[in-house]
Amino acid sequence: MPHDLSLLGTKTRPLPLPRRTVARKPDTHIAFLPEDKTVLDSLEIRKRVFTKGCDIIHEGQQLKNAYILCAGWLCSYKLMRNGTRQVINFYVPGDLIGIRRLLLANSDDNLCAITRVEVGEINAEKLLEAFDGNGRLAMSILWSTLRDEAIVVQHLVDVGRRRPIDRVAHFFLELGSRLSLVGLGTKTAYQCPLTQLLIADALGLTAVHFNRVLRQLRELNAMTFHEGWVELLDSKRLERLADFDSSYLQ
Repeated sequence: MPHDLSLLGTKTRPLPLPRRTVARKPDTHIAFLPEDKTVLDSLEIRKRVFTKGCDIIHEGQQLKNAYILCAGWLCSYKLMRNGTRQVINFYVPGDLIGIRRLLLANSDDNLCAITRVEVGEINAEKLLEAFDGNGRLAMSILWSTLRDEAIVVQHLVDVGRRRPIDRVAHFFLELGSRLSLVGLGTKTAYQCPLTQLLIADALGLTAVHFNRVLRQLRELNAMTFHEGWVELLDSKRLERLADFDSSYLQ
């Protein structure tokens, strides 16, 4: 990744990671039986740790493993021939990553560690075998995949139709909702290690323009983003700006 990854980290206020983050996201929406949880845990072939700035998956790579993000933050991105980057999505603890890639001959995007990350690696063959006769587990995995697709759809609307101030408001509202689901902060206050450059690349803005929009939102007393900490001071106003409805996350 030819971008300056030293820009990825910021000073943050510590928030404790919840225990058993891996199982929390599916549990929020699907009532697993004890034997289903046992199967889910058994699918992890190993734990892996990646350092900040490391590309875990490269575009064009033949890969037949998926990952459960246990700790840290990741992003998927596409790199253009002229060196510019489009960030596609961000991943937080509890997210299941790479299911779509299991059906492709080669990966069509890159996956980068924004912070130091710990993942549980899952073998595709074992995952597919587990689906046979375990509809509850299969539905959980399907839900996770469709939810990620819904997030990407919203990001497409951000870039294509929302005004810059609306798309920034939508981004931080969505992130707060996602983090609150796994106990990492609340919908209105949370730790965020993303740099302005990374978020700008996701929203189709320049870093300068993104900083200008942040200043607008701060002057409206709607939100602040400082030293890795987000505070949504007026969520109702932000929701009106962004036309935000969190139902696609739930």
